[in-house]
Amino acid sequence: MTPGTPDAPDTPAEGGPAPAAALTLQDSVTLVEVGLRDGLQSVEQTIPTEVKVDLVHRLIEAGVREIEVASFAHPKVLPQLADAEAVLAAVPRVDGVRYRALVPNLKGALRAAGCGLDHLVALTCCDEDVSRLNQGRGVEEVLAELPAIGAAARREGATLVVGIAMAFFAPCVGPTDPTARMEIIGRAVDAGATGVYFGDTVGMSNPVQVAEALAAARQRFPGLELGLHLHARNGFALANALAALQTGVDWLESAFCGIGGDLWFPGEPDVLGNLPTEDILAFTDAIGVSTGVDAERYTRVSELAREATGRDPLDHRTRGGSARGMVDTTWKEIMSGFGGVTTTR
Repeated sequence: MTPGTPDAPDTPAEGGPAPAAALTLQDSVTLVEVGLRDGLQSVEQTIPTEVKVDLVHRLIEAGVREIEVASFAHPKVLPQLADAEAVLAAVPRVDGVRYRALVPNLKGALRAAGCGLDHLVALTCCDEDVSRLNQGRGVEEVLAELPAIGAAARREGATLVVGIAMAFFAPCVGPTDPTARMEIIGRAVDAGATGVYFGDTVGMSNPVQVAEALAAARQRFPGLELGLHLHARNGFALANALAALQTGVDWLESAFCGIGGDLWFPGEPDVLGNLPTEDILAFTDAIGVSTGVDAERYTRVSELAREATGRDPLDHRTRGGSARGMVDTTWKEIMSGFGGVTTTR
C-alpha cells in the first residue's frame, strides 16, 4: 500500500495515533575506539605509557574489541605518541581483541613491523591542500605508496585499512567530489585493503552524504568492509551514525570523552572533537543496535581519561546523565537539586 491512497490513509483512524514508521536498522555494529590515537594526539602533555596501557585494560573489560592504540607518525611530529612500540609491547593479548595503528607512510609501516598489529591504517585524503599540509605530500604521492604499505602489512600477518580524510567536506573548498572519493577507494582495494573508512575530518558531513557514500561504495565494492569516523562540530554526528546504521556500516569510530580530532578549522572547544564513545554507546543501546560494549563499565574508561588528560568530557551522557540513572533516581533526589523548588508549572 502507498501512503496517500485510500488503502493507506495519511490520517489516523477513529482519532487514534498514527502508526509509527519503523526504522530499518542492522542488528549490530563494531565500535572502534580511537581515543588512544586520535584523542591523545590532541592533548598537549604526553600521557605515560602505563596509563595508556591501563586505558586499554579498561576498554577490554568494558567489551571493546577493536582499539586504535597508536600512531607510527614521526616522534618529532607527534611526541605524544612516540611510545607506540612500548605501548604495543605492554598491552594484553586477548582472544577477539584486535589492535590497529595509524601508519602515515611506508616508513611508519616498516617501523610498525613486529609489533603484533592486526590492522595497519593508512591515511589518504580527498583534498590536495590538506594532504600536503597534513602528510607533506600530494594525494597522488600518498596513493602511489599504498601497495607497498599493503605488502608490508601482509608480511606481518596484518590487514590494510585505508582511511579517507576530508571524505565529505574540505575547508576552503566545500563538499567533496564523490568521484574523487570513489577513486581513492578503488586504489585502496587495488593495494589490498580489506576495509575503508570515511573520515568526517572537519565535522561538516550530513546524513544524506553519509548514506549516499556508503551505498555507492557498497554497490561498487560489495566485499569491502566500510567504516565511518565522525566528528562533532556541526551537531550531526549521531544523525550521521543513524544514517550509517540504516545503510549498513561495518564499524563506527569514536573516542572516550569526545577528545581529539577536528584540528583543521577554528571553533568553540565544546563543539569540536570526535564522536564521544559514551554517546554512541547510549545511542545504539536506545535504538537496539548491539555493540557488545557495556556502557556502565565504560565509565571507568571515561574516568581515567579525564584524570590523565585534565580535559572536561564533551559527551552528553556524562554531562546530562543516562536514561537508567533517571529511572533509578527518586523524586526526592531530583528536587534536592533544585532546592525543592520546581522550575516550571
